[in-house]
Amino acid sequence: MADTARFPDLTDKMDALIATARRSFDLRLQTNAGGNLSVRLGAGNAIVIKPSGVGFAECTRDNLQVVLLDGTILPSELKPSKDLDFHLDLYRIRPDINAIVHCHSPWATGYASAGLEIPCLTVQTIEKIGRMPLIALSANGGPQTEVEISPVFRDPQIRAAVLANHGTIGVGKTLMAAQYLAEIIEETAHIAYVRDTLMAAHGRSTADLPRYGTAADARAAG
Repeated sequence: MADTARFPDLTDKMDALIATARRSFDLRLQTNAGGNLSVRLGAGNAIVIKPSGVGFAECTRDNLQVVLLDGTILPSELKPSKDLDFHLDLYRIRPDINAIVHCHSPWATGYASAGLEIPCLTVQTIEKIGRMPLIALSANGGPQTEVEISPVFRDPQIRAAVLANHGTIGVGKTLMAAQYLAEIIEETAHIAYVRDTLMAAHGRSTADLPRYGTAADARAAG
């Protein structure tokens, strides 16, 4: 484990990441060794991240990696995540981001693989997310990198996005905040599929969508 004198909150952040990863696995947002999650350390110049080849259910203090924001990986016998570069870039461009949860959750990835942006069709998604942009594959058809992802997240209003043929990203001030977004994205994709299936079965092509996420917002607008 990296020097806790250098990073006093390291153990706490590792434990929070392990707990979040396990929750994500238990909810079936991520299976096998795909996906990734990371958290910014209090020093501000480093993160803890899951390395390549380690499943969400297998994260431990001994296999998590500490990486400086300049890309320096502190001593580790494991390969860095393929997603490391986009995680680092999001932390660099968005000081308000302290955690990232990236999953290959099936309902959301199904929408992404169909080239469809998941609609914010519940009051919760309107309030908590606002919009989930769909980010296309890289120019050569490969997985999205910081080249495709960072421009979208330069907008400080963006808290979640869906990667075409890939998965989802939720960001937040804490790991739990980012995890909640990952859960809301997947829940909303599931709801959207059920809604669209029911509408098709009943010969309907349009449905009302909420304009406001809270009753207070609606009253204020009225």
